[in-house]
Amino acid sequence: MLRPKYPTAPAPTGQTSPLVVPAAVVQPHHGYEVPAACGCQRSPAPATPAAPSRRSVRLTPTGALALVGGGAAAVLVVGTVLVSLLLAVAVTAASVAVCAVVLRSLLTQHGRGR
Repeated sequence: MLRPKYPTAPAPTGQTSPLVVPAAVVQPHHGYEVPAACGCQRSPAPATPAAPSRRSVRLTPTGALALVGGGAAAVLVVGTVLVSLLLAVAVTAASVAVCAVVLRSLLTQHGRGR
C-alpha cells in the first residue's frame, strides 16, 4: 500500500533529440492559418557523434601538494574530534563510577544506623 511506484525509463537508443523544436511554418489559407506540410522526401541529416562529456582533471605539482595537504588536514581534524569524543566518554564513565561508589558507601552506612 505504501510502496512507491517508480516510472520505468525507456531503453536508450543512441539517438539524441534536438533541444529546440523548430516551429511549423504557418501559411494563411482562406482566412485561416494552416500549418504547412512538408512534402520533401529528403532523409534526415546523419547525427554527428557527440564529444565525450567526461572531462579530465589535470593536476599541477602544486595542486597535488595542496590536495594531499588538504586530505591530511581533514584526517587530522576528524581524528582529533574522534579522540575528543572518546575522552569525553571515558571521563563521563569515570565520573559515574565514582558517583556509584559514593552512593553505595552512603547507603551502606545508612543501613547500619550510623
